[in-house]
Amino acid sequence: MYLFFQRLCRPITLLLICLLNPIASAAVSPFSSDSNGKLFSLQGSNTIGAQLAPSLVRDYFTAKGATDINIKPLGTLNEVRVQAKVGNNIVFVDIAAHGSSTGFKGVSLAQADIAMASRPIKDSEFEALSQMGDMRSRRAEHVIAIDGLAIIVHPRNPINQLTLQQISAVFSGQIKDWAELGKGKGRINIYARDDQSGTWDTFKSLVLGKRYSLSSRAKRFESNDQLSDIVAADPRGIGFVGLASIRQAKAIAVSDENTLPQAPEHLTIATEDYPLSRRLFLYAPVYSTNSEAEEFLRFVQSEAGQKQVKSTGFVAQTPIGVKPEESREGPSEYLELTQNAERLSINFRFSEGSASLDNKAQQDIERLAKFMEKPKNQGRELLLVGFGDEKVSPERSVILSKLRAVTVRSALRDHKINTAPVQGFGAYLPIASNNSSAKIKNRRVEVWLL
Repeated sequence: MYLFFQRLCRPITLLLICLLNPIASAAVSPFSSDSNGKLFSLQGSNTIGAQLAPSLVRDYFTAKGATDINIKPLGTLNEVRVQAKVGNNIVFVDIAAHGSSTGFKGVSLAQADIAMASRPIKDSEFEALSQMGDMRSRRAEHVIAIDGLAIIVHPRNPINQLTLQQISAVFSGQIKDWAELGKGKGRINIYARDDQSGTWDTFKSLVLGKRYSLSSRAKRFESNDQLSDIVAADPRGIGFVGLASIRQAKAIAVSDENTLPQAPEHLTIATEDYPLSRRLFLYAPVYSTNSEAEEFLRFVQSEAGQKQVKSTGFVAQTPIGVKPEESREGPSEYLELTQNAERLSINFRFSEGSASLDNKAQQDIERLAKFMEKPKNQGRELLLVGFGDEKVSPERSVILSKLRAVTVRSALRDHKINTAPVQGFGAYLPIASNNSSAKIKNRRVEVWLL
């Protein structure tokens, strides 16, 4: 069926993509009087499915004029139904939150219309869903929020910061006692998410990598909230959860090799400067025929949808300005240029191995354009500052970082937004080690409001 639809629609696919603005207005069409039954379903990440997805569906129903909206558990743990009335009819959306990998399986088996994922689609999943279109394209992949993978301990634990190297040693069992970290004493109790979880996939990728394996002593959990509550009650416990699930536990600052410690705070996570920041995704087949699912995805990207993202405890993608700290570091020219400016909560990044803006960056161009149209920003100017990883020479790193800023400037000019002369500072101020694959995070363009 998908192959037939693909052949039928391929000639107009590019046109549809151009016409479909993912940052569309929050306005949605009211339900038709004959709307009835299941509209669509979501499967996958518990990070998204526990609270965020049900709340977004509830707001979507409200925007479409439904009444008597309620969220009720189904017969299986971590599965809910959001239902409402349209006249005398019942409409509903089912959500099953058993881990990111289950979402892609659900879509491949036509058991789900949308996959929830707290990490990017894997190569194997991409290939398995190839008949449904390019699942890494902007039409299929939707970044809906930014999350920080918080390392949490008991509220009275004296530890305030750890390096990624120390964290990997703890969770792999090489460091077994708190005394080895110079704070407190006693055996370290390890708590981790289960193998189906995108939170676990992210932790494994960003912290353990291919060098380490999780300690056999670790206790595993399907739920972020349950794990957090256990750590908050265990003076010797340590674990990792999504930002929205810190709850009563204590989140510590994290640093990578030769970088400054970063706490999981709004600005550091929104700009993805925090070492354990991550994107939350919704994926839908390019050739989907479910109009309600398509409309829901547009609603999630709107300001109304992003407001719910913030309310649920994640970091929304709506730009905000923050005054820089007086104690910040960097080249003297950089500090002088940004001294009286506001740092915006956007960093532009690029597709891996490419000079093209990635899907989130393309969405952020449109968000930034809307932000600059607001009356309070009239007459103000944007400053684009490029950074990169280490190259053969510092000069080459500076040139490439400036070219990245030029790419963003060109995209903004398509929206009639002019900027101050772009700047590039090469490999200064790394946010990830230049000796690891994470160095790609250093290839970024900061945005400042003058």
